[in-house]
Amino acid sequence: MSTDPYRSLSNHLASCDDSVDIDMLLSALLTDKEQFEIANRIRIFDLLERGVTQREISEQLGVGIATVSRGAKAMQIHDVSALLATHRQEA
Repeated sequence: MSTDPYRSLSNHLASCDDSVDIDMLLSALLTDKEQFEIANRIRIFDLLERGVTQREISEQLGVGIATVSRGAKAMQIHDVSALLATHRQEA
């Protein structure tokens, strides 16, 4: 197998225009716990962007400070502004 499965997933998601199909695919790929953890990562990004301290986020979401710190580090490395804009539109 010469194709990277993660790249295949990324390309497939980029080509999808139906959110129901994307939801079904993610449900097939991810456990409920994994889906919850991804949602929490997005919540962490949002709260950090709003200026909430890492300690407050940890307490508010019931996650460890290390989880919040990993989210903060990911935000420093990656531009998540488009994701946050979509998240806030749907809220």
